[in-house]
Amino acid sequence: MLYSTTAPVRERAPFLLPRELQERLDALAREHRVPGAQLVLDTGSQVIALHTGTADAATGAPVTADTAVPLGSLTKPYTAALVMLLADDGDLDPEDLVAEHLPELRQLPAVTIRQLLSHTGGLPTGPDSDTAGRTTPAHYLAAVCTAQDALFPPGTDFSYSNAGYVAAGRLVEEVTGMPWHEAVRTLLLEPLGTVPALLGDPAAARPVAAGHAVNTATGRVRPVRQNLAPLEAPAGALLASATDLAALGRALAGRSELLPKDVALAMRSPQPAARPGALADGWGLGPALFRQDGLLWCGHDGNAQGTSCHLRVEPDSGVVVAFTGNAGAATALWRDLAEELALLTGIRVPAAMAPVAQRATAAQSAPVALPECAGTYANGGIRYRVALEPDGSPTLSVDGDLAIPLRCYPDLSCDLVDPDTGRPEPGGRFHRDPATGAIDRVQISGRTARRIGPA
Repeated sequence: MLYSTTAPVRERAPFLLPRELQERLDALAREHRVPGAQLVLDTGSQVIALHTGTADAATGAPVTADTAVPLGSLTKPYTAALVMLLADDGDLDPEDLVAEHLPELRQLPAVTIRQLLSHTGGLPTGPDSDTAGRTTPAHYLAAVCTAQDALFPPGTDFSYSNAGYVAAGRLVEEVTGMPWHEAVRTLLLEPLGTVPALLGDPAAARPVAAGHAVNTATGRVRPVRQNLAPLEAPAGALLASATDLAALGRALAGRSELLPKDVALAMRSPQPAARPGALADGWGLGPALFRQDGLLWCGHDGNAQGTSCHLRVEPDSGVVVAFTGNAGAATALWRDLAEELALLTGIRVPAAMAPVAQRATAAQSAPVALPECAGTYANGGIRYRVALEPDGSPTLSVDGDLAIPLRCYPDLSCDLVDPDTGRPEPGGRFHRDPATGAIDRVQISGRTARRIGPA
């Protein structure tokens, strides 16, 4: 090994570290069958920007440092930053009731902008993109944000919601008088030095990458079509490079004039009741929060069709790590790459949450039977069914998909168990009604669902 895992990054030979990282990025992309990837490591004193492979398997176009990759949900921190910049200008306040700005949320009059940005407003996730593509933003929000579909009282729990960020985008439009895509370009992207690129825009002024999937029958990698309704743009429409993501990361760390330091601090401060379970250790006003070795990192993950993109920021040291990959398997590549970064640089990046069994003590991680968890749960139009196998072990199916084994623990947390490998993955947790003690909700992969009936 060329580098000690404890020596400061700045003490290592800068002409060696990029070469080592490039070799590992190349090798991991081949191993995970990811056509192309980008990595930026900014230590505060040194910036290393790397890329590998092809942007589109159909054309063979190479990935460059400028190639923009569909970010998916990594668009949300950009939208949150827009809202917080407007708040800094005095155009709105995080404590404002959203319904005061958007009448389409009048059925949920107690939800604040702060709760919208931190996913603690109790909003369901929203319908699929095909359904959303047949309506307008106002009708979409009025149909989704109903008292009947509210998941919990605002400010009491966490449920990741695309609908919440559709509403945040509408807030931006109402306050600025500009369409969201113009506001994000004018107020955020261009000041960050990012050339704008959006899904569905054929006139992008920069190279763009396709997402890819692996054909399991033939083993061939093929491009896939992106599918996002125009009204969902504030939740997932941006394309950007790892270099662009690093620029946002520096702003979140307070290292950019674009976001005032107090705004950046507010965005990455833990919010009350933001318990995202399998997604992260906490949530701020836009960014997710991750604990690693006593440090609190912020960032976000994003997956579009056939892409996987990640941003991590450690504000005390100023370290920023940004990654993009143009295949679904790039999520596994990112996790392996984080391990390589720890070995080569000593920087331990929180790539993903560990299963409960790995995070808990031995006593806490002993699985328990939880027969009372069986039932049907709802998040908007999505149905989660927890059923019991003949041996009493629970399984989970979503909208009738293949049932996946659940492994439950004494604190009501749970892991999902891969049916093929038996390997646990972070799942979520069940909730008890504080008044009755009965299990009344389940949170899976950050989305909460209310119990609506028996299994």
